Amino acid sequence: MNAHQRKTTLIGAALFVATAGVLAYLQTLNGPASAAPASAHPPSITPSQPAVDERPVVEAVFVLDTTGSMGGLIQAAKDKIWSIASTMAAAEPAPQIRMGLVAYRDRGDAYVTQMVDLTPDLDALHAALFQLQAQGGGDGPESVNQALYEAIHRISWGQEQNAYRVVFLVGDAPPHMDYQDDVQFPQSLAQAKQRGIRVNAIQCGNGSETLRLWQQIAQLGNGAYLQVAQDGAAVAIATPYDDKLARLSGELDDTRLYYGSKSERSERAKHLAESEAVREAAPAPVLARRAAFAASASGKAALLGDKELVDEVSSGAVSLDAIAPEALPEPMQRLSRDEQRELITQQAERRADLQQQIEEAAAERSAYLKARVAEDGGADASLDRQLFDTLRAQAQDSGLSYDADGPAY
Repeated sequence: MNAHQRKTTLIGAALFVATAGVLAYLQTLNGPASAAPASAHPPSITPSQPAVDERPVVEAVFVLDTTGSMGGLIQAAKDKIWSIASTMAAAEPAPQIRMGLVAYRDRGDAYVTQMVDLTPDLDALHAALFQLQAQGGGDGPESVNQALYEAIHRISWGQEQNAYRVVFLVGDAPPHMDYQDDVQFPQSLAQAKQRGIRVNAIQCGNGSETLRLWQQIAQLGNGAYLQVAQDGAAVAIATPYDDKLARLSGELDDTRLYYGSKSERSERAKHLAESEAVREAAPAPVLARRAAFAASASGKAALLGDKELVDEVSSGAVSLDAIAPEALPEPMQRLSRDEQRELITQQAERRADLQQQIEEAAAERSAYLKARVAEDGGADASLDRQLFDTLRAQAQDSGLSYDADGPAY
């Protein structure tokens, strides 16, 4: 094999191991409710550190009823998580986005609560949502008190000043107020207020007792009361751009290369395989929404994560020479430094081209959707619109401005 053939083979192999690129695997919804998720940011193994991210922060936790009557809303959450993220990312200045989840049912069901901690890795959150099934319940009140308590006390809220921190309680049944060992919601909401966490209450359906208590929760939580149809009435319109964006999104994923210890790379590979399996099962419109999020400033950072070799070396955040050869993807370890730099340069150029294509297609998709929504008479009652209006009204207190005329669909 000549030098050119050897180089081509090694570069191709290095591209193949891009599938090792993802953050450490989060606790999934099937994990025990008492176990806290592992950190999504393993300690660095190199002496060169990326600059501190000083962008504003949006931290949003969805506290979601997962009993049998919530099937339509849960499916909407699975389908629209990327649109919700894009709506949050539309602020100026572009924020860091971290999202989390507390799924709840009731005592006697398969679980009472299960949690995914706040994370910038929305692929992990999507994978957790994908596992959710609407089951159980059917007997009236649910364990809302415990779910709110855990959202306030077990979620790893950040410490940044002036961050927009928000809980969206989503459900259709009132809380059990007869569990003697519960911390009842007024106490949890008082503690949330002290910590600068707003709590919004989204009622699905029109149950009168839920309406009364959801309005009280919103008032005590310094939040908003929202009401949507049982399925959320989320806007779900296929577009002519979905297949293209889904394809481009997959190609963009393939430009990622990660470095770290052997065990770190193994964990990332495991997590990527699980996230990739979820994406393979997702329809093109969902993948198009993911691609549109990737086109935003917030999305680019979220989808790359820590220790992404191409971005960190190309931006100058990390010197390639400061990374030990054994910390690189294995096929890259056999390349010379010049060959490694050439590979990184090629990947950076490829990524920039794909990002440009995604931005253009995402803009066309957005215009198409807005026109369709307008033709259909608007979507003021949709989950999409109500979330956007709430964000725009509340996030300005944290220095964020949402100047867009509507949500991302």
